Amino acid sequence: MASAKSTNPGKDKNTNRPSGNKPSGKERAGARRARIEEQRRAVRARERRIRIITIVASTAILAGLVGGGWYLIDQANNKEKAQAAPISGEKTWSNLSRNHVTTKVNYPMTPPVGGNHAPIWQDCNGNVYTHQLQNENAVHALEHGAVWVTYNDKASQADVKTLAAKVQKTPYTLMSPYKSESSPITLSAWGHQLNVASASDKRVNEFFDTYVQGKQTPEPGAACTGGKSS
Repeated sequence: MASAKSTNPGKDKNTNRPSGNKPSGKERAGARRARIEEQRRAVRARERRIRIITIVASTAILAGLVGGGWYLIDQANNKEKAQAAPISGEKTWSNLSRNHVTTKVNYPMTPPVGGNHAPIWQDCNGNVYTHQLQNENAVHALEHGAVWVTYNDKASQADVKTLAAKVQKTPYTLMSPYKSESSPITLSAWGHQLNVASASDKRVNEFFDTYVQGKQTPEPGAACTGGKSS
């Protein structure tokens, strides 16, 4: 005689409830809570990662800004010091007139460093001229904050070449021969002038650093292009 099969349902080994039965409301709620908690843990972990990345990036940016800021401050301080200290051997003039005139001007210094001048400035955006310029146009360029490099026949070709290269890469500068000047090389800015014997003189760089768009400039930021180009 065949034995009868048991009708008692077994237990679901995973849920400890009778197999074949649907989860109870309590079990479903528990499963939901478990899923929600798991999701919350994942969100918290992701937020921690984002915070760490943000902190690291912010620290790097802040370090760069601080470093760059100190560099700019240091450069500004160096320029301020350079402009505050007179350059050894330079000559200065003050209270120079600034009228526009269309006639020749008899300047008291050679080359001139200021005074009445032509209405049109000489282009001074690193321009190197091979001929002598009109004083009145060059003086107008000085009014705009340019440094004018001039030289006579006593300057060596090597020095002329070195100075030309320096001028060509420096906005608000110009260069030209000036036969009647007393020094082989002369550097002029509005109200300031320096004579040197060679381009290697360290005061050349000092003069550029101090007077290219320096504090002496009557019209800082005025154009150095769009004037007289020849």
